[in-house]
Amino acid sequence: MNKTEEANDERHYVLITIAVIVGLIGLYYRFAAPENTWHVFHYNLVANILLILGIAIALKAVFAILK
Repeated sequence: MNKTEEANDERHYVLITIAVIVGLIGLYYRFAAPENTWHVFHYNLVANILLILGIAIALKAVFAILK
């Protein structure tokens, strides 16, 4: 398989789609926290973890395409 076919492999784009979905869930979760409760810290923690996970997955897919 040459580099062009490998870069256009479907699994890279599926991985990017998964990364975008995880990032959007993290973004939604950030704004879903109820106000003025002690749960806000936990909501923000989970949201940050999901956003970082989405970024890491997206970067992995992009670097796999560039490789």
